[in-house]
Amino acid sequence: MKLTKAQYDEIAQFLGHVQPTRQSLRKLKEKFPSQSQSTLLSIFSQEYQKQIKRTHTKHHTAEAVETYYQRLTYLRSLYDKYLNGVMKNAAAPVLLELANEVDFAPSLMARIVLERYLQEKEQAMPSKALINSMLRDPSQIPDGVLANQVYQCTVNDCCYGPLVDCIKHAIGHEHEVLLREMLLEKNLSFIAEDQLRAKGYDKTPDFILEVPVAVEGHIIHWIESKASFGDESSHQAYLQDQFWSYWNRFGPGLVIYWYGFIEELDCHRERGILLKDCFPTDIVTLRHSMAQR
Repeated sequence: MKLTKAQYDEIAQFLGHVQPTRQSLRKLKEKFPSQSQSTLLSIFSQEYQKQIKRTHTKHHTAEAVETYYQRLTYLRSLYDKYLNGVMKNAAAPVLLELANEVDFAPSLMARIVLERYLQEKEQAMPSKALINSMLRDPSQIPDGVLANQVYQCTVNDCCYGPLVDCIKHAIGHEHEVLLREMLLEKNLSFIAEDQLRAKGYDKTPDFILEVPVAVEGHIIHWIESKASFGDESSHQAYLQDQFWSYWNRFGPGLVIYWYGFIEELDCHRERGILLKDCFPTDIVTLRHSMAQR
């Protein structure tokens, strides 16, 4: 689904005044019922990630880390009392509530506190591999209270964390498979990204067409699948890091933003980068072109 810049700005402005929770996502759908739910979800996730990036530094100051870690220390004392039968709320989602309180991603809050805990326990800075492993499987965390807190943060984070990463990866792969099937259905010969990498290419699109086609009057040599919404910041980053490199090496191509894009961004057609929000239905092949003559 394509949106105008004005439509996108209205959605982004609404998201700037709500917390990144599933309840807010429901409100977003109610506010913009005419928009695709998948499009709204993609925008919701991207806008939240922008917000987190803007405030990420302040949550990693020494003072902030110690403040967050003290919450865990306090919770552990409650848990000790709970074991003695004095209190019954030691399982309360303290870190999750703290993350919401300071407007920070729950999974990132869990990472900060887990890193601080391991640093104190091991008297050394823990490796990223160890932290990532414990975030994926909190049962590896020696402290039961912290393990429970980390688990609650990861399962309740709708934009960050190992569960979200798995879902995004699966969705991205699903759309690449879908694109492959559509190319095969059209009897278009192609070379896939994994084949190109095996040949030594570093930056490659998802599919290179062995015989170029025409879409809306534009020649297409390659197709890139993006299972996301194309907003201005992400599209500019893709242009710089990927699309212009593809264009320089393989010629003009097509980018499919399956969840839509800001239509004003489709401004490089004449230079060789075409944007679509679905697989094109008006593909003209060399065989088709010769048959018309």
